[in-house]
Amino acid sequence: MAVNYKTCQVGDVNVFYREAGPKKAPILLLLHGFPASSHMFRDLFPLLADKYRLIAPDMPGFGQTVAPPRGVFSYTFDALANVMGGFVEALGLDQFAIYVFDYGAPVGYRLAMVHPERITAIVTQNGNAYLDGFSTEWGPWEAYWRDSTPENREACRESLSAAVIENWQYRTGTKPEQLSPDGYLLDNALMARPGAEAIQLDLILDYRTNLERYPEFQIYFRQHQPPLLAVWGRHDPAFVPSGAEAYRRDLPNAEVHFLDTGHFALETHVEEIAGFIRTFLGRHL
Repeated sequence: MAVNYKTCQVGDVNVFYREAGPKKAPILLLLHGFPASSHMFRDLFPLLADKYRLIAPDMPGFGQTVAPPRGVFSYTFDALANVMGGFVEALGLDQFAIYVFDYGAPVGYRLAMVHPERITAIVTQNGNAYLDGFSTEWGPWEAYWRDSTPENREACRESLSAAVIENWQYRTGTKPEQLSPDGYLLDNALMARPGAEAIQLDLILDYRTNLERYPEFQIYFRQHQPPLLAVWGRHDPAFVPSGAEAYRRDLPNAEVHFLDTGHFALETHVEEIAGFIRTFLGRHL
């Protein structure tokens, strides 16, 4: 299985993406989360690319995608979705399933609301669309959403530190012997680039807009009933299992599975997740 590494110009953003699989196969668009990139799907690609065309872009502000600096480009979730929408248009993707994780969920659901006819299925892995899914550990972010003072902004900077990314995001809920260092080492190296933290702080503030749009996402689910698979690391310190179960309120046929791991479930349970996806997409595509 060959993975191709490409770029696509979308306005003033040069989007880096990974692609594998037969050109005429059903498409799965994979949208990463914070603070990751398409690199998070590196182990999933060889397990699915025999049957599906896999496309995983880096969103602006992440990975190898090159976007203008703050002040020239607005780092908001609407802007990320606009770029990803342009990316889909540029590649001529008429119909596709989406795999959404963390930040990728509100981006992917924005795409789905604009063009519901394009979405063949949804795989959400620790990707929230309900308030039920939030843990109690969002205090500094919530304070920043309520009052965007410099002091509250600075209090969120700890979320971007190498120690928090490794120990809170990656290690919480995982068995140490199962966790490769590759993911968090790359994420921390990219976070250390000049200007990266300021971009991420902008996105942390704008994350509040996702909560405001949850009712819209839920209307989309109820009206269009997309096939949905929720695969969740049950020990995620940010997005708790009730966020996965909540999808069944609007999508009674949603398939929900929990894994004995944390937020970055692909780092430890990629084979199990690939198996769920193959069975699920095999039924719906």
